[in-house]
Amino acid sequence: MCQLLGMNCNVPTDICFSFEGFCERGGATGTHEDGWGIAFFEGKACRVFVDTQPSANSPIAELVKNYPIKSLNTIAHIRKATIGAIELSNTQPYRREAWGLEWIFAHNGDLWNFNPTINGAYQPVGTSDSERAFCTMLNSLKKKYPDCPPPLHIFQKELEEICNPIAEYGTLNFLLSNGQVLFARCSTELYYIVREAPFDKAHLKDKDISIDFSQHTTENDRVAVIATEPLTDNEHWTKFEAGQLITFKNGQVL
Repeated sequence: MCQLLGMNCNVPTDICFSFEGFCERGGATGTHEDGWGIAFFEGKACRVFVDTQPSANSPIAELVKNYPIKSLNTIAHIRKATIGAIELSNTQPYRREAWGLEWIFAHNGDLWNFNPTINGAYQPVGTSDSERAFCTMLNSLKKKYPDCPPPLHIFQKELEEICNPIAEYGTLNFLLSNGQVLFARCSTELYYIVREAPFDKAHLKDKDISIDFSQHTTENDRVAVIATEPLTDNEHWTKFEAGQLITFKNGQVL
């Protein structure tokens, strides 16, 4: 299984601390050695880095760790290949344009025998089940709402209805964002934490590094972090329920 990491904030924030621990799971504290990727939304634009090397020793990952890119929405993925070869076209997160916005998607799980006929503008580039699921979702939504997406609460319901049949093929944990909100769906394992004032210290679970968030924030800041497994060992993380889809906006659960 792969590993997911997402961040949604009310002010642009860097993900360096969380990413430092997350990368260890790609070959150091975990066996997810088949590539990794990360996407940062900056306004309407999106900056994406992907690599087929393990994240624990990737030079590109090292660059990201030391480059404090600030974003309202960030999605990262570490791959354990099961369906699809280890190659750049199968490295997540995936990226598509819809309704004039960039959409970023990352999936954890296996969708066995998921080979739908994909009708629409969105076609897979690689051979992974994850990309087929992403294209299926976007094609379904664009078919029903060709000109503009529906209001957020309706969009979430539509997304749930599309995802439930796909999840019958296996495991569908995913993160999806358009730079304005972040959707997170759980089949098996997914956790989140919302950090807000009063901020405190946090210690990584995968690496002996701590940070005092009170030294790097204001009392108005709010940051939600979503991960396959908790990234820190001294904070309380909330576990998603199986089948639950949560929308995060401005660092909070809607």
